[in-house]
Amino acid sequence: MLKVLRWLDENFEKYILFVLSSIMVSVIFVQVFMRYVMSNSLSWSEELARYCFIWLIYIGISYAVKHHRHIKVDAALILFKDKTKIYFSLISNILFLVFCVYVVFYGYGIASQLLMFGQTTPALQIPTGVVYLAPPVGMGLAGIRLIQNIIGNIISIKNFDKTHELPKDAEQNINVI
Repeated sequence: MLKVLRWLDENFEKYILFVLSSIMVSVIFVQVFMRYVMSNSLSWSEELARYCFIWLIYIGISYAVKHHRHIKVDAALILFKDKTKIYFSLISNILFLVFCVYVVFYGYGIASQLLMFGQTTPALQIPTGVVYLAPPVGMGLAGIRLIQNIIGNIISIKNFDKTHELPKDAEQNINVI
């Protein structure tokens, strides 16, 4: 069981992003082939590609948080030294986590209402709520990754006097001229 959880922790977003990207590229390729070679367009392909892209974006946020590549203001880290950088990284992770909780809470509310109404998409006839679940699911996964980062920040603060190492999200990534 622990091996499965470790594998999921390492690979979950990566494989979902691969599958979504593959579906998107394949469907768009088939659509282009059908339109320009066969002179017959598919009614559902663009819709499927669009929904895959929406899900890809929100799962990609979680992947970016995991690899410390999410949007942040690195310029502020230049102003501070050592342990202070870890504190600012901790604060930014906490603020981002608050935002994720907000999106999950309200996004789930909107998606569940749409699922209750039974509205479906025009071409694929899938429930619209499934598309609207992308933000709460993606931000929920990002929230899990942020909690992992916060725990790492706290451990780094406790161990900084011994190791003098900064965590990945507190390292300076800007080259100062």
